[in-house]
This record gives sequence, structure tokens and C-alpha cells, in this order.
Amino acid sequence: MKTTLDEMMAFVTIADVGSLTGAADRLAQPTSVMSRVLRRLEEKLDTTLIRRTTRRLELTEEGRVFLEHARGIIASVELAEEQIVLKRDALAGKLRVNAAAPFMQHVIVPLMPGFHETWPDIDLELHTSDEIIDLLEHRTDIAVRIGELRDSTLHARRLGSSRLRILASPAYLAKKGTPKTVDDLESHTLLGFSQPEVLNQWPLRSAHGDSLRIRPALQASSGETLLALATNGAGIVCLADFMTGAHRRNGDLVEVLAGETVEFLQPIHAVYYRNTTLSLRILSFLDYVSAQLKQADDIC
Repeated sequence: MKTTLDEMMAFVTIADVGSLTGAADRLAQPTSVMSRVLRRLEEKLDTTLIRRTTRRLELTEEGRVFLEHARGIIASVELAEEQIVLKRDALAGKLRVNAAAPFMQHVIVPLMPGFHETWPDIDLELHTSDEIIDLLEHRTDIAVRIGELRDSTLHARRLGSSRLRILASPAYLAKKGTPKTVDDLESHTLLGFSQPEVLNQWPLRSAHGDSLRIRPALQASSGETLLALATNGAGIVCLADFMTGAHRRNGDLVEVLAGETVEFLQPIHAVYYRNTTLSLRILSFLDYVSAQLKQADDIC
């Protein structure tokens, strides 16, 4: 084989990051080394894999084909290494997990000390993104997604679900009054998401059925920002139990319009690519998290 595994790894990293400098930083190598590796790889294959411009790098058609095969080869080697390590009764290797910032902070992070104690040789990388990401592009093994799944190319394992509630701080309610009916919300400050718009559908009985599309006076792209606004008395919010449980228990937030709220459970899934063998590291992570969430108060 002309191409080495290190060259493939460098190429995949360059393609993922989109720049030689970024790839060099990720692999802890000088930029000049990344440039030489790419040039040598193209010379071996006698083709151009990446077009360079002054502003960006762009894969050629040959580059896209080679990238797909290189990813598969690297994944196969990692799995083979993992199988050998397992025979020595030690599960090891890198595991990359991505989740929305609130779920990462309130659910995943508290579980990680116990996971690390159980599997000390698994090297975890935890990344947050409030948008749906491309798992391959971001070199992610597992992504946790809240809500209904739409991508048929993914395998999914259900981790549970979390209820939505309408909440406000006691300070806000003392100042603005407590809404008694859904119509009362028109005179209140509502906190909502800047995107996607579907997150501004609140599970409240209205003239239009079992949901109410609100027009937020304050918007944010992150649920964590909305949580901070609500606890600081900025308005009324609709958020999932997994991120508000502690605030409800200590009285920072109280539920409003409980009698008008339709029970709505947001599904929580861990996803990975359908064409990827379920590695032992992924399986150990999912088994551990699933077992812990069965005991959680705010996830059912």
C-alpha cells in the first residue's frame, strides 16, 4: 500500500478542520509538516485531493472518494486495536461525545466521574453544539439529540425522555403576577428560542389545539441562556425537566399553568452512523449512561 495510516489521518484531519493550520493544531504538528504530508500523499496517488485558494481548502471529487475510504480504514484499525486491548481485559481508546450544552452540563457531565472510574482507560472528548452536527465531519462517535429524529442514516438508542414545563421565577411572578389562563400570557414577558422556531411551540391547550406558538419578547439560541434569564426574573420560559430539576427543587423556578399544560415528553437519543460498527467503547458508554438515567428524577 502506497499510503500510510499517518498520512490518511492527516488528510482526514485537514478535510474535517478545513485548514492546514487548524489540522496542525489538532495533531500538534507544525503547519509545514501538514503541507508536506498532503503534497506527498497527492504525489503518491498522482491526483489532486484538495484545491487550495487564498481563503479556503476544497475537496476535489477524488478527494471526497479518498476521504470516505480513509475514514473507513481508520475506523477499522481503531476497532482492531480495541479488540486486541479487550483481550487484555482492558477497554481503552478515544471516545468522542457531542451533545447540546444544557444536556452536557446537566446530565452527561455529572455521570462522567463514575464512568471514568469504571473505564479509566477510555479517553473521553466531550463537545457541545446546540445545532445538529455531521458526525463524520466532526469526528464524533456519539451524538445525543433531543426531539424526534429525522436522519435515516443514523442508528439510534433511546436514552429516555424529559417533560416540558412552563416555568418562571418567584421574583418575576411577584412583580408581574401569576398567569391563571393561557390568554394571560399575552401580558407577560415570554422567553423563547431564536431558532429553530419549533421550540417556541409550548405544550399548552389553546384555541388551536394542544400547543401554543408563542412570540418571545426575549430570544436566545441556547437553552442554557434561557434558563439563566428565567432564574434571574426576566420572564416565563418553557424548558425540559433535565435542565430545570435542581432549580425547581430549590425554588428558583416554579411551574405555572400546570393545569393547562399538555404532557409532552421530549425523546432523548444517542445516535451514531448506520455504516459504523458499534464499537465496544460506544457500547460501554451507552450502557453506563442508560443505567444511570433510569435512576434520574428528571428523565423517564
